[in-house]
Amino acid sequence: MKLLKLIANLGYGSRKQVTVLFREGRVTDADGEVLYTDDELGVHATHETIRVDGEPLDPPQGLLLMLHKPPGYVCSTKDKGRLIYDLLPPRFRLRDPVLSSVGRLDRETSGLLLLTDDGALLHRIISPKSALPKVYEATLANPLRGDEAALFASGTLMLESEQKPLLPAEMEVLAPQRARLTLHEGRYHQVRRMFAAAGNHVEALHRVSVGGATLDDLPSGDWRAMDDADRVKLFAG
Repeated sequence: MKLLKLIANLGYGSRKQVTVLFREGRVTDADGEVLYTDDELGVHATHETIRVDGEPLDPPQGLLLMLHKPPGYVCSTKDKGRLIYDLLPPRFRLRDPVLSSVGRLDRETSGLLLLTDDGALLHRIISPKSALPKVYEATLANPLRGDEAALFASGTLMLESEQKPLLPAEMEVLAPQRARLTLHEGRYHQVRRMFAAAGNHVEALHRVSVGGATLDDLPSGDWRAMDDADRVKLFAG
């Protein structure tokens, strides 16, 4: 691949704008040697050695990242208000292929959100065949009654407007008004609707993990690219 196309696809600008970067000598290798638009990746430089304005290139195509989503942000590129893409480098919104969230968290739900520009990887993560569990912690408006764990684990709970019962889910009581749920599917607003079906209301919701991927010490609003070891852990969970 020519370096011009590579850098444009990473969101640094249109091909015309990236051509200007080359013309101004702002694209170099790690030793400061100026690179040119018709240079080929792997011949004159590798992705790891290319610099734009002295800074390493953004991660290559096939990016998988984790974001610690704060409440108040929407998983969209078009909605009004605060978007998850506002928490990422501006170029990430312009990448080709597009960087998409792997499923969604609603506006007021916080926690682990995965994003990727690899369509095949996205579908593998969300596929029922992968059976990646998703763990949430919920803070409730009212104390737990005591029968919720059995109800959620029964495999018979039918949500309003649905025609198929939920798969069994595990619930752990953390406090009188706090619970941890492990889900094995991903339906619209599932945790909130489950507690509504049990006569309660979710006041705060946080996703702890997807498969074996966890936020660890990643602060709210921060992100990091996931490496090969992270991907193995994701699917091993």
